[in-house]
Amino acid sequence: MADMTVNKASSRPRGLPRINSRLLVMTLYLVFLMLPIYWLLNMSFKTNAEILSTFSLWPRDLTFANYVTILTDPAWYTGYINSIIYVTLNTVISLAVALPAAYAFSRYHFMGDKHLFFWLLTNRMAPPAVFALPFFQLYSSVGLFDTHIAVALAHTLFNVPLAVWILEGFMRGVPKEIDETAYIDGYGFGRFFVKIFMPLIASGIGVAAFFCFMFSWVELLLSRTLTSVDAKPIAATMTRTVGASGVDWGVLAAAGVLTILPGALVIYFVRNFIAKGFALGRV
Repeated sequence: MADMTVNKASSRPRGLPRINSRLLVMTLYLVFLMLPIYWLLNMSFKTNAEILSTFSLWPRDLTFANYVTILTDPAWYTGYINSIIYVTLNTVISLAVALPAAYAFSRYHFMGDKHLFFWLLTNRMAPPAVFALPFFQLYSSVGLFDTHIAVALAHTLFNVPLAVWILEGFMRGVPKEIDETAYIDGYGFGRFFVKIFMPLIASGIGVAAFFCFMFSWVELLLSRTLTSVDAKPIAATMTRTVGASGVDWGVLAAAGVLTILPGALVIYFVRNFIAKGFALGRV
């Protein structure tokens, strides 16, 4: 038996390296994930004629005209400005509402608290299409249609429950004795919450802000339904690129690349917070 084992081990050629199956699977997985992003970047540096006529792994006639169009045409760059405005508004409003709500759920027990917490999460589970028509009629009636605050407020319906759920988990990890000690030392609730409690849950605030930002940035249905011209976001602009000559694929690809960048930057800056959120089981 020992001789047979030695013979099997020595049957593999010495010059042939051992293939790490885990590394191979991970490499194939990363290539699969990055291929659409590479192809989008590849298209953004091509002319529309080259995109439609030939198949190439890299641009044969490199051009930056698509990016120049995005950055100089008001019909395009105002979409990015509008998106940044209402996404920022939504993130600030969602956190301002979710922080005290999450503190109440983490520190106090009251009648129906679990049912209320579950009801908040059911709002997050509902598809945006359910609320598109009611929001459209409501905002048209009160004069908020085609404004940044309209989209920001509509997105809070989905982001506040998620932020409350994330923040409540982080707050439960902070001992209640810290609250009691601060009150004994003469801190009021507002001063204690801002100066002592919020720094302790900075990771949770970063995670909640990230998810609020990402949902509001990529959401299309409500942002397209509740805007028309003045507050139209880039996501809606990208769906209205068909002209008399057809779709300008190069410009659309360049717009897609520039739309990915803000999310990538946010992920880079809050990556440590997200990792801690995974460790606590709230992400």
